[in-house]
Amino acid sequence: MLRPEQMSKVSVTGSRAVMDDVIETVHELNLVHLSDYDGSWEGFEQGNPVEGADDASEKLVTVRSLESILDLDEEDAGPSRIVTDEELDEELESVRTEVNELDDRRSELEDELRDVEERLDSMKPFADLGIDLDLLSGYDALQVAVGHADESAVRDALADADSVREFGTFAGENTVAVFAHPADSADEDALDEILVGVDFASLEVPDAEGSPEEYVDKLQRERQKLESNLDSVENEVEQLKLDTAGFLLAAEEKLTIDVQKAEAPLNFATTENAFVAEGWIPTERYTELTTALGDTVGDRVEIDELERASYDARESLGHEEPATHDESTGGEVAADGGTTMDGDQPPVVQDNPGAFKPFELLVETINRPKYFEFDPTVILFLTFPAFFGFMIGDLGYGLLYMGIGFWLYSSFDNEAFKSLGGIALWAGGFTALFGVLYGEVFGLHQLGEWVWGGHPPIKKGLQPVNSDYALTWLVVSILVGLLHMTVGYLFGFIEELSHDPVDAVLESGSWVLLFGGIWTWILSTQASGPKPDFLFSIFAGEPFALGFSGFSPQVGTLGLAIGLVGMALYVAGEVKHLGGAGLLIGLLESLSVLSDALSYTRIAAVLLAKAGMAFVVNLLFFGVYVTGEGSHAEWHFGINHMPEVGTTYHGYEVTSHMFGGMLHSGIGGVLIGLLVLVVGHLLVLALGVTSAGLQAVRLEYVEFFGKFYEGGGEEYEPFGYDRSYTTQD
Repeated sequence: MLRPEQMSKVSVTGSRAVMDDVIETVHELNLVHLSDYDGSWEGFEQGNPVEGADDASEKLVTVRSLESILDLDEEDAGPSRIVTDEELDEELESVRTEVNELDDRRSELEDELRDVEERLDSMKPFADLGIDLDLLSGYDALQVAVGHADESAVRDALADADSVREFGTFAGENTVAVFAHPADSADEDALDEILVGVDFASLEVPDAEGSPEEYVDKLQRERQKLESNLDSVENEVEQLKLDTAGFLLAAEEKLTIDVQKAEAPLNFATTENAFVAEGWIPTERYTELTTALGDTVGDRVEIDELERASYDARESLGHEEPATHDESTGGEVAADGGTTMDGDQPPVVQDNPGAFKPFELLVETINRPKYFEFDPTVILFLTFPAFFGFMIGDLGYGLLYMGIGFWLYSSFDNEAFKSLGGIALWAGGFTALFGVLYGEVFGLHQLGEWVWGGHPPIKKGLQPVNSDYALTWLVVSILVGLLHMTVGYLFGFIEELSHDPVDAVLESGSWVLLFGGIWTWILSTQASGPKPDFLFSIFAGEPFALGFSGFSPQVGTLGLAIGLVGMALYVAGEVKHLGGAGLLIGLLESLSVLSDALSYTRIAAVLLAKAGMAFVVNLLFFGVYVTGEGSHAEWHFGINHMPEVGTTYHGYEVTSHMFGGMLHSGIGGVLIGLLVLVVGHLLVLALGVTSAGLQAVRLEYVEFFGKFYEGGGEEYEPFGYDRSYTTQD
């Protein structure tokens, strides 16, 4: 779980006479992650694609273009089928011709329809005027303008202008036509200059005659005809899509496989008579490879396990040129068991059980782990849902999150959506679990009454009477953070130990000592005066009687000494790598022993914030009354009724009403209140993802991953293909 599958680098060496058979066998296994030949071996060249690779690539481009035009997806595929080369040549050309003809017709109709709609849009304002088009242009002395404007403003501007002798306006609902006779017949721009000072959006008069209403009717009929023709073509395209989907998807799969096989030699080192191919496979499947090739080509190839990648190594082994037999005799190239082609890192196959699998998505969002790194998926599985569930802590919300997760997981084939669904299921489950422990369902405390008799084992600490819980969660958040970060530093220590034990101690071990020592001192009673009193009371009786009232001064002194040793080691590491400047940098960065741990208090902060939001939503609908005063005040929702101030409720006097509640304000208030209740809780549900979810992710990525994780591993992409639409030829 914490390590990827172990990988081995293998070499296959043989005569070029059997290279095609080897390619075919290895491709069917879908097992070997091929390494690229870098051209560094004397006497070896990069292999050439198999004859026909270009033709297959061109056909593949054609098929994918046709699929795009027809908007095909995997749901359109029929049963798997065999696609022969002859069928591909004949049917592909026929389908291409038919698809292109329909697509051309569709494009022409779309262009014509677009042109008609543009003309129709330009004509509608003139139909609004109701003036024949030939009356709006063609005058010698009369100037005309048509546009969108306020008719009264236009008339006022014309009346005040000296450059116009006479004018007239005609207005429709949204359009104004202006006719003006300039005072000076030579002033061709008189009307335009006047309208510049008015909010006048000018329209160009169409080059047409007759009634604009008739012209609009004509264009509308033309549009209907074009839309009908376009619908017919779309139906033909849809029918063609149904008829050819199975063939095109199968053809794409066949051509993809053909191109893969044809271009495989580009990864090989070749001579005139021999070839060498190298790649990575899961170690446990080495026998499967040797058996399959042995059954196909017998002893005409030699297969060697060149390297079994160690998790402790951080650098690839060196390279040696392959030993060869005398090619003049037609001998074969033999792998020598020590050759590595290009020093590539082993690809990564994350090895996590099914329940952990969805959380690989969160890891890969940052980057795939390197082969030599710990895979943090299992830690995310253990911590992310717990962080999230603790912060939301509500049975109702938890069940909704689980429902959303189940829907995502069961409704989509996409692995990312399925992973999100799995994460939501686990996060919702922990939210529901903590909701039961808090005794809350949609922010109401009735669950605590039903399950725990009014005394749930833990409380969120939102109410004054339970404020000790809020302080407790701040401390618990820090303690959880210390454990979380320590695991990260231990991972970093183990990863670095085999590479450089000194750096392991200086870079990771130092922080384990620093965190453990300093926080042991903080939680000790030594110099307790400036320290908050709740550090020594929350686990001594209020609210948890665990008998812990702080470490003794002697333990505190020991912790401080250990912390100072850790600081000295870290500063020494910075000086080692940065010289004199490392002293100041190391001392300043050591202060993060406080800030990094305090960063986890966001868990308690989000817990209280989400509880407060749910409380406000319920307060608006149910109303809230208060019993007790000051630090002993306790809030109750008016679910059944709102007891009057001064009455007794469960042995406590009702001291005030915080809010009367829409539930108790008549039928109108109830109806509006129900809307507020539903929308409000949906908002809290959504904000739970953006607050609790993002804060939990931040703690994982920044505070945990940053201690040991780099990422950047190469994805395992074996040479082969998982068939969906074709069967073996």
